[in-house]
Amino acid sequence: MGHKVVVFDISVIRALWETRVKKHKAWQKKETERLEKSALEKIKEEWNFVAECRRKGIPQAAYCKNGFVDTSARLLEKIERNTFARQSSLSKERDKRRSPFVFELSGEQWTEFPDSLKEQTHLQEWHITNTLIQIIPTYIELFQAMRILDLPKNQISRLPAEIGRLKNLKELNVSFNLLRSIPPELGDCENLEKLDCSGNLELTELPFELSNLKQVTFVDISANKFASVPICVLRMCNLQWLDISNNILNDLPQDIDRLEELQTFLLYKNKLTYLPYALLNLKKLTLLVVSGDHLVELPTALCDSSTPLKFVSLMDNPLDNAQCQDGVEVMESERDRQCFDKEFLKAYLEDVKERESVPSYTTKVSFSLQL
Repeated sequence: MGHKVVVFDISVIRALWETRVKKHKAWQKKETERLEKSALEKIKEEWNFVAECRRKGIPQAAYCKNGFVDTSARLLEKIERNTFARQSSLSKERDKRRSPFVFELSGEQWTEFPDSLKEQTHLQEWHITNTLIQIIPTYIELFQAMRILDLPKNQISRLPAEIGRLKNLKELNVSFNLLRSIPPELGDCENLEKLDCSGNLELTELPFELSNLKQVTFVDISANKFASVPICVLRMCNLQWLDISNNILNDLPQDIDRLEELQTFLLYKNKLTYLPYALLNLKKLTLLVVSGDHLVELPTALCDSSTPLKFVSLMDNPLDNAQCQDGVEVMESERDRQCFDKEFLKAYLEDVKERESVPSYTTKVSFSLQL
């Protein structure tokens, strides 16, 4: 008996396969939609995006806002453009520092300035950091073209009165040194725009003569022992940034509203129990940072989300500093801690300031800061 051969109409076979193909495509579409809505797929997408950002050296603050990761391609392109711009800026800064008008010195092998420096009176900038230099020479008065004195993280114990003869000086940074006082002659530097005396730990006052500095827009006297806002600071009519955090303030002056141009006011890590209503008169104030642990009274308008002010209350949990027999080691440890503290808060506050809009529930921010 021969084999039976079943013959179908070719159109029937075609219709059968077309039906199967349509069903498969419909299943694929549903599966794609399911994956798009799946939390696991979203997590995978965010993870790959974060990995890509880390590979490119992009900081987390740039793509993570309020705990959410923005995975849009446009954001990545924007971040890359900004990163490239920053790199270009740093490159230009390095080129600038190679200028014959810029002097740089760094390293603990330096305990005093090189003798040849006094002959280079054409210099416009000094950048001296992480040395063991204790004294600024009096011949600094010969540098009449000086615009920037950048002297952080050294062992400087005093500034010479001759610094007041630098009439073109615009920036003075003597942060994280060992200063106990500021010479009143500094008030003669009438073109000064930026003053940073932070992290000296023992600084308790600024001389009244600094009231003459009408061009100053930036003052940082944090991490010292100021019991009140210096009178001279209240007379700096163009001041826009004031950092007096980490001092021993118990209150603010009632005439704090004299600082009509003030935009950023950092007060955290003090012993303030209340904030005066005069703060509401600072119409240009956009960022106010305090420590909320001791506050019992503050103007409710400060927390009003309808205002442009970003009010940040930090809940501090300071660690008890273990006492050490070697006082120098304690001082160095404290300086390092204060420096880390400032860098951390600086990064956080930069993120706060760059937000285009702040939801009402984050207008007041509280978090635990442990160093």
